Amino acid sequence: MPESHSAEPAPSEPVPTEPVATEPVPTERAGHLRAIGLALVVTVLWSSSWILIRVGLDDEELAPLTFAGLRYTLAASVLLAVTASRPSLRRELAGIGPPMWRRLALLGVVFFTVTQGAQFVAIDSQPAATSSLMLAPTAFFVALFSARSISERSSRRQLVGAALVAIGAAVYFSGDLGATVIGMTASVIGLSANVTGSLLGRSVNRSSALSPILVTVGSMGVGAVLLLVAGLVIEGWPALTVTVVLIIVWLAVVNTALAFTLWNRSLRRLAAVESAAINNTMLIQIATLAWVFLGEGPGVVGVAGILIVSAGTFLTTVSTGARRRRPVPSDR
Repeated sequence: MPESHSAEPAPSEPVPTEPVATEPVPTERAGHLRAIGLALVVTVLWSSSWILIRVGLDDEELAPLTFAGLRYTLAASVLLAVTASRPSLRRELAGIGPPMWRRLALLGVVFFTVTQGAQFVAIDSQPAATSSLMLAPTAFFVALFSARSISERSSRRQLVGAALVAIGAAVYFSGDLGATVIGMTASVIGLSANVTGSLLGRSVNRSSALSPILVTVGSMGVGAVLLLVAGLVIEGWPALTVTVVLIIVWLAVVNTALAFTLWNRSLRRLAAVESAAINNTMLIQIATLAWVFLGEGPGVVGVAGILIVSAGTFLTTVSTGARRRRPVPSDR
């Protein structure tokens, strides 16, 4: 908790006749809640991406790797332009040393080239709900591995909450999932890379004072270029209609450049298991969007799954106060 400041004047000074207004000191708890809210806003943007991705893959017949590569390369270019327009960010970018660049490059390959590429392939090969389900155990595995890999021990309550998230997702999608061999293979690869990327992302943001936008543009720039090159080599250049351009621009600027920068900012406060659990609320959000826009009601079993996921997310993300992790660099 931050140290309290007394409003009482020093004995040698005259006592003021009017009360002195003081600014409230933000607490660690308030910062943690703001980070949770910020992360939830990002997941809403990401959830809406699934609808747009489905339109691009099905209606516009875009190839998955090239589609993903164009989205993230354009997003990285936007962030690079923003960085170039701000002298302070240019100086900070120029001061990044080789060790940090290696960490950013590794994060980019894992979290963008592999995770996002696999996710697009999975969505293209099977129902989006099935692909979304396969990412549900992320929080559970992050909780298991975070203590050993980044010295960030999860509480028993967080482990139970992460397990409930995975169980709730399984309950929700307990019917015919329409899985395919290619889709499930891509989903397993995406799950593994997503767990690794969550741990790497938390490690980079926790141990570095680097601006969130530079963490994003550095990692995304490396990962996106590799993803685009792979897509062009394997699938070729797509036909760019007006609809395709609009979808790619929206996904790149709003749902990627802005969203990932905000996500990296939230990781300054949130533990890896917390961010992974918040990410899994996308299961609920995607189900709701499908209900509203596609008329796919969840039914009784689906509602039960949503409630279990909600309970698991609450247990995983609400801190216990006394068992908080060690302090992290303040927001920039």
